[in-house]
Amino acid sequence: MTNKSLFSPFYINNHELKNRFVMAPMTRNFAPNGIPSDYASEYYAKRAKGGVSLILTEGVEVSHPSSSGYPDVPNLISSESKKMWAQVVKEVHKYESKIFCQLWHVGGIRKPGIDKHKDVPGYTPSGLVRANKKVAYEMTLDDIQEMISIYAEDAKICEELGFDGVEIHGAHGYLIDQFFWSDTNIRSDKYGGSLEKRTQFARDIIQACQNVTTEDFSVGIRFSQWKQQDYDAKLALNKNELKIFVDCLSESKPDFFHTSMRRFWEPEINNSTLAALVKGMTEIPVIGVGSVGLDKDFIRLYAGDDKTKVSDIDHLFDSFRAEEFDLIAIGRALLSDPDWVKKLEQNKIDTIIPFDKSFVENYI
Repeated sequence: MTNKSLFSPFYINNHELKNRFVMAPMTRNFAPNGIPSDYASEYYAKRAKGGVSLILTEGVEVSHPSSSGYPDVPNLISSESKKMWAQVVKEVHKYESKIFCQLWHVGGIRKPGIDKHKDVPGYTPSGLVRANKKVAYEMTLDDIQEMISIYAEDAKICEELGFDGVEIHGAHGYLIDQFFWSDTNIRSDKYGGSLEKRTQFARDIIQACQNVTTEDFSVGIRFSQWKQQDYDAKLALNKNELKIFVDCLSESKPDFFHTSMRRFWEPEINNSTLAALVKGMTEIPVIGVGSVGLDKDFIRLYAGDDKTKVSDIDHLFDSFRAEEFDLIAIGRALLSDPDWVKKLEQNKIDTIIPFDKSFVENYI
């Protein structure tokens, strides 16, 4: 079963990754007042020590009062928060792993009263959180330009803190995805209308982040078909639409695409997975993700069906051999077993600790 090529090096931009395994971003809600817990550096360093070549942090709120949608999520605002993130980066780098900060704005998911900015509404392209449900704030052109600048400023902060790059969170029905999605973007200006125009906000953010950081600093984007508001939603209904979407984003020259799938092995269009489709359309590196090593997707966790078994390892190797992705991101499996990658490389699959809900409640 061992496939050494999954453990071969790979480059994103000028960053050499020691293997093809990535730690997926996972919101943990352990950052009161936006400050990562004292345990954060140990938490991330354990996964780096366990063999992960690249860590994508939990979602970090961009520095705008409307960005928060959940309690105790980290940000980059205070000196205390910056100090903790610098420590996280330092500890991860000790194990020759790279670390990118995921920049996140929840968009219309935000509800007033969630944090100290109690009266700030959820920001959206058209005030919609799903088709015909206008319950949020519709951004003006000035709002959009301000938000683009904030993303860029936060990317610069990340570089100054020692991060190797940023991932722009453009998936799962949050702000940037609400610009992508026709059901929530009915604007008539340069940021809405056609699929091409609906990508403009994301392209401007990527380019603005690139403009204020050095060439060695990586800027990529995560996107998905499905949304929290609608698991059956689609950005692209067919391969042609997906090609238009990918080509448009590619114009901004992101350093990677992170294709978020609920299950990495399930086909999206024409019996091909989203990662495989995107990889076939671009030379930009593609990260796949979705229930890697587990027999249930994460949505079952919230329905009380949280106990899993280690599974689909052979399928993972087969998918890599079929060139469906360049890198594969692992989520919950790394919560239960920080040494998951190392155990896989050593063929110690039977010693991997299966995931259940208790590992969500325990920080380390």
